[in-house]
Amino acid sequence: MNTRNSNLVRAARIGSASVALALLAACHGQSNSGQPSANPTVNYQVVSFGDSLSDVGTYAPIAQPVGGGRFTTNPGLVWTQVVANFYGGTLTAAYTGGFGFPLTAHADSFGYAQGGARVTDPNGIDFKANGTGATTVPVVTQLQNYLKAHGSFNANQLVLVNGGGSDILIHADAVAGGSETATQADQAITLAAQQLAAIVGQILQSGSKHVVVSNVGNAGVSPFGVSSADHGAELSLLAQTFNAALTSALQAAGIQNQVIVIDQYTFINNTLAALQANGFTVGNTDTACKLQLLSQQIRFSSLFCSPATYTVSNADQTYMFADSVHPTTHLHALFAKLVEQAVTAAK
Repeated sequence: MNTRNSNLVRAARIGSASVALALLAACHGQSNSGQPSANPTVNYQVVSFGDSLSDVGTYAPIAQPVGGGRFTTNPGLVWTQVVANFYGGTLTAAYTGGFGFPLTAHADSFGYAQGGARVTDPNGIDFKANGTGATTVPVVTQLQNYLKAHGSFNANQLVLVNGGGSDILIHADAVAGGSETATQADQAITLAAQQLAAIVGQILQSGSKHVVVSNVGNAGVSPFGVSSADHGAELSLLAQTFNAALTSALQAAGIQNQVIVIDQYTFINNTLAALQANGFTVGNTDTACKLQLLSQQIRFSSLFCSPATYTVSNADQTYMFADSVHPTTHLHALFAKLVEQAVTAAK
């Protein structure tokens, strides 16, 4: 395995797999405010499925003692929580545990996303079958767990879905290590996108009337991407492959017009291009969290980031990236605002 790709997986510990490739990109990214959109005319109960981009606290038992809990500049919220608050509710983790803590279900919580989760494969980033690693319950099983507990969706719920980033990182590492060819990786990534589309179809079939689907973002322009040997080119290409396959699969299933698709890939590019207009002073040249102070059990992970480990006191608002791949509180807020606007426009 070459050094670059070995570092890629280490730097994406736990859920960065998702965020490494789902770096918050919606359709425009031209807003300069993290403030919410106009007050909604309807309240929704938010349900979320995905990976660390959407994880609201699966691994809090190990991270909260040091002020962490989510893959961002804690105690800030991730985008799914911001959207839930906007529509009059809250979003907490449906399961908590991992890293030696037993996985515990919370019946009245609807945040099913787990850092490191893949689309259908249970062996996600940092997964360990003996319970000492991340739990990485895949998106397909997250949905199954929801349906077992609640039976169906209803018209008063807004379902948020993301996934695919962990699959991309794992297959990229396999190619680098020689256990997989580039063609095989492309095929696997395409299949993962098709599987995510099928999951979206099942959500619709189970009664949901309001579904937001985010594709994977451009990790090639993250701090990790731009500092890599190819300056992020590989990560960008893999994300493009996944996103094209996801679009095609949604179209083939005849459901693209039944969901709200957020183009994550474009948003991060546009945000970087209008850095100061979006309220940032630091883009992809540094991180909001002092990585050397974070837990080495999960390397380079903002899961353990808190104000005590911020690079500067207001880094959660002025930096784009919490660590080498994960978004800060402010970047999450911008993404949430775009999602809120997209939901409003779709009514």
